[in-house]
Amino acid sequence: MKESSPIQASKAPAIARAAAVLRLLGRSDTPLGLGAIARDVALNPSTCLYVLRALAEEELVAFDAATKRYTLEAGVLTLARGWLRQSAFAELVPASLDRLAPRFGVTMLGVQIVGLDHIIVVAAAQGGQNFQLSAEVGSRFPALISATGRCIAAFGAHDPDEIATRFAALRWDDPPGFARWQAEVEQVRERGYAVDDGNYIAGVTVLAAPVWKGAGAMTQGPGHALVAIGIGSALRRSGLDALGEALLIEARGLTRQMGG
Repeated sequence: MKESSPIQASKAPAIARAAAVLRLLGRSDTPLGLGAIARDVALNPSTCLYVLRALAEEELVAFDAATKRYTLEAGVLTLARGWLRQSAFAELVPASLDRLAPRFGVTMLGVQIVGLDHIIVVAAAQGGQNFQLSAEVGSRFPALISATGRCIAAFGAHDPDEIATRFAALRWDDPPGFARWQAEVEQVRERGYAVDDGNYIAGVTVLAAPVWKGAGAMTQGPGHALVAIGIGSALRRSGLDALGEALLIEARGLTRQMGG
């Protein structure tokens, strides 16, 4: 995905350029050359080189003179460690994930919600079954996708027109119509958690429950969510309602621990 639009729209383009480069290098499995980086983030090579050199000076990017390619440098770990140390959710959520994953045989994720832009996986646990969804810590997904998106739409104070516009750009295996999706969002408000039954990924059911990050945050919408992922047929046999209620209990417990 190109990073050109966020850069052009940013009020701080230099920071946006650096962030786009860091995200690209973080996604890549191999070191990248200047030309490939410049094309992907839609920068001219001279500007891209300037950004890369500045990031290298800050020990966030490493340059291999032999191959002329760039990778992330260990300095990003210092930033990540600082965030983990300061985030109450990142500290508390692993215990919830570890309780639910083996109990229901699901993949569990703890995600941070960044408005209507995206969600970021900050913790994960596997249930020990054969099926495991690959969602590594640090992975980013569109905010309104799947079950978490229904929670964001249900409990966030977002403009309906903006939600409709972003919904139209989402990619699903089995896309729900907008009217049906809105009806499911209403159901989320009633029962407290959301279900995506094969829409996002065919054959896979995803449940999500919102977590608020502090006192007064409920008027702004959830800052985090607990997400459970498993084979749809297996979860229906074992009982979706039981998983949903357990997810909701853990999410409410986390909200209380975080002062919400």
